[in-house]
This record gives sequence, C-alpha cells and structure tokens, in this order.
Amino acid sequence: MEKFKRLVTSCVRNNVSDLHLRPGQPAAARKNGQLHFQRDISFAAEELDALLRALTTERQRRILAERWSVDFSAHFPDAQMRLNAFHTADGLGLAIRFLPSTIPDFEALNLHPSLRDLCSRPNGLILICGPTGNGKSTTIAAMIREINQTRAAHIVTLEDPIEYRFASGLSLVDQRELGAHFPSFEQGLMDVLREDADVIVVGELREPETMRLTINAAESGHLVIATLHAATAEEALLRLCNAFVADAQDFVRSQLASCLSAIVVQHLELSAAAGFRVPVLSIARSAPALRNIIRENRFNQIDNIQQAGRADGMFTFARYREEFLEARPRLTPPTLVFRASAKPVPPPVRPAGPHSAAPEAESTTETRPEPRFPDDGLDTGRPEPYRIDDEVSLEELVAQMHGKTP
Repeated sequence: MEKFKRLVTSCVRNNVSDLHLRPGQPAAARKNGQLHFQRDISFAAEELDALLRALTTERQRRILAERWSVDFSAHFPDAQMRLNAFHTADGLGLAIRFLPSTIPDFEALNLHPSLRDLCSRPNGLILICGPTGNGKSTTIAAMIREINQTRAAHIVTLEDPIEYRFASGLSLVDQRELGAHFPSFEQGLMDVLREDADVIVVGELREPETMRLTINAAESGHLVIATLHAATAEEALLRLCNAFVADAQDFVRSQLASCLSAIVVQHLELSAAAGFRVPVLSIARSAPALRNIIRENRFNQIDNIQQAGRADGMFTFARYREEFLEARPRLTPPTLVFRASAKPVPPPVRPAGPHSAAPEAESTTETRPEPRFPDDGLDTGRPEPYRIDDEVSLEELVAQMHGKTP
C-alpha cells in the first residue's frame, strides 16, 4: 500500500490522468492523452492481490469473483480515484482514473459558461454524452457544484461508484452508490421519486427500464442530469429511442421533445497552443426546431439545427473550438485542477453488514493508511419493511408479522 500511495502521489503531482497496473509489467501512466511506461515501477501479482484486498470491500470482491470485473472508488488525502479491477491473460489488472481532489468549477475546467444556464433550469432532462474517459463525470460534478452554490434544492445522485464527495451548501446533497445504498438504478429511481428531490443525477443510462424511469422523472417536473455513451447528439437520441420496442418509440419521442433541455457531447483534445488536453463540446439545446425534428424522427437534421442555433446557445464541435476555446485569452492547465486538497474530503459511508470481512493484521514493515472503506455487504442486517397487500386480511397480516402461518 505504501508503494502504491507513493506512486499515486507522484501521478497527481505530474498531472497523470490514468494509471494502469499489470502483474510483473511496468506501470503505464497516461498524461495529456499519451501513454508512458514507467520501466522502474512494477507490481508483482501478490502485491496487486494485496492492494485490491486493501482497497475494496467484501461486496466488491464478491462482484469481481462473479462478474470478473468491478468498478469502485478510492479516496486518499491527496487523490480521489475511480478504479476498475479486471482479469486478463496476465492476471489481475487495475485501471485507475484520477479525479480532482477539489470539485472544479466551469472556469477551471475550460467549459463554456452557458452550462450555468442549464443548472438553473427547474426541470427537464440534460444528457452529458461522450466516450469513456473524456471528463463526463467531472463536468457533472461542476454542474452539481454550481447548483449547490446557487440554489436551495434537494439533489440526489445515483452513482456507480461515488466519485466526487459533496458537502451540502445552499442545497441538500444526498449521494447514493449502486450496491451499497440501492440495489439497481431502477429501484434507485423509484426511490428518489418519493424522496422530495428537485435535482436527480443518474450515473449512466444503460438499460431500457432505467431510461424509461429517467425520462418519466424529467417529465414529472424534476431536473434530471444523466450520462450516456454517445459520440453525437443524433446517436444519443437514437440510443434512447431504440432501447424501446417499436410500438413505444413514437411515445418516447413525444416525451423527449417535451422534456429534453440539452444534449452535451464532450471529448478531450490536446491543444497544441496550450500544451494540454481541453474539453471540446457539442451542445444542442431545447428550441422549437429541435423539438420538431425529435417528434418527427428526423434525427439526422440535428447537426443543421446546431449550425443554425447560435442564438439559442448551440454549438457544433468546430464552432465551439473557434468561438470559445480559440477566443479565450488563457486556458486553465489541469495541474491547477488536479492539485491535492488542503482539506481532505471524507470517503462515502457504506452500511456494514454480516458479510463484513475481518480486518487484516497490520504489517510490521510498512505503515498502512487508516481504513477508509468499511465493508458493505448486500445484507445490511436491517429488517425488511412490511409490504401490505390490500387483499390480505388483518389476521393474515398479523400472522405474517409474527412469522406464523394463519
């Protein structure tokens, strides 16, 4: 663990965005989009196994055994990380994404200030799209920060895993993690509709039922921010609609036309002038023309709508580069965003259960960090709530509560 902590500290200091560890192979670090091998740093298979045991809970290790991969987060005083552990032909592998220790704002991330307008929306659906590893989670974190600092709202996030930790400001912020605080995105979305939420953040839209519940939540008066893997606004809408059976797609398009606030597609590009990667955005915002082409299933015309939608705050990738990035007198380097936090953010609390693993013995050769990840078995040890069926008689209900057969 001490070896890993030193490597993490060095990566944060040198503005590394990703770190890859494989047994017996040199560590590989990605900086400004380029992968660099660290020939003098490697981890043996036994070291990676021990590191994984120290960083994960029993539930996460069980998922790794069942699915052969697992996502989780780690919070060190000088680094916040999102990790993926997976099996390869060489053994256990770790892919580590470094996150800013302090939650950045739009200015620090070199994002267009019009995103603040989206944060002030009282309701609607905002889709943040793009490939994996292009800063979608960080952009959403900046949006949550903006809402938290400017509005008295109840924000509920459904994440897998929790990456950035928020302290309530003007808003009340509740963060929930898949597998630790809710069993599925479907259940989490049904729960949040009963939790008096104003803003709902959905970590990722993957399953059709999650998409349906997300659209319903936006249509019912909530501001919903969600991520979707899509390279363009057209692809995002196609993915949403094609997740439903053909008979339902007309209705889904009607829902999207009425509740969609914006589709933001983001990817990172190396700026030759600045010498580091910056986010390049495509923004399609709600406007009569956009709503019409969604209703009429003319998604291939979205690019034309964005070209002509300057007055509505829309951008294509090319116009975003020219009118915003190239016009800025100075771009903020990531080294300022990814600096260590002076006041470490506490890790998320995960409920402990009877599946919790016993603590490992302290090593006599190295100093281990304080435990930050209490085990969170699926069984929390709490009694299940009673569900009352209107057709069940009172005598039968009392018998059920006492564990008896009437």
